[in-house]
Amino acid sequence: MEGIGDEVPTEVPMAKWRNDFWIAFQRYLDRSTPHTAQRWMGTLVVALIYVLRVYSLGGFYVVSYGLGIYVLNLLIGFLSPKIDPELEAMDGASLPTKDSDEFKPFIRRLPEFRFWYSITKAFVVSFILTFFSVLDVPVFWPILLCYWIVLFVLTMKRQIIHMIKYKYIPFDIGKQSYAGKKRAGGSSSPRD
Repeated sequence: MEGIGDEVPTEVPMAKWRNDFWIAFQRYLDRSTPHTAQRWMGTLVVALIYVLRVYSLGGFYVVSYGLGIYVLNLLIGFLSPKIDPELEAMDGASLPTKDSDEFKPFIRRLPEFRFWYSITKAFVVSFILTFFSVLDVPVFWPILLCYWIVLFVLTMKRQIIHMIKYKYIPFDIGKQSYAGKKRAGGSSSPRD
């Protein structure tokens, strides 16, 4: 007699394998977190492989355009603060402008790790999409490229104006070092 319970044994191993795969994948992601330069080098290699594939095929410009728009959207999230100063200024609070104001560190809307992960995933998905000929829509690619460049310039201009207006820098330039107070003799060394 066949019943509903006969299908369960075939699904359980697949579910276990999927669960084990995601646990191993998450462990790999967790271990890669502190290795920023190596992660970005890997993403650069994946992007280069994608570019070489598109170049060798001479097509898939719509897929590449969609990838470019998605990466631009991620970049804006990476460069933007988590709490928009324009909205905060309407509520009465604003970013500190004087030394006596409270310090608020720059917190990104899209953290670096999620930015990296999303870009890498986008390049991998775009690479996979190049194996489906139905997505190779014939278009005049210079128009798409010009449109993307104009969109990039206008978006970055708006973002830079926003950064200047609210005086924030979305990059860590490193630990700042301060020169101590100069002594009366003109030497700042503590061992005179």
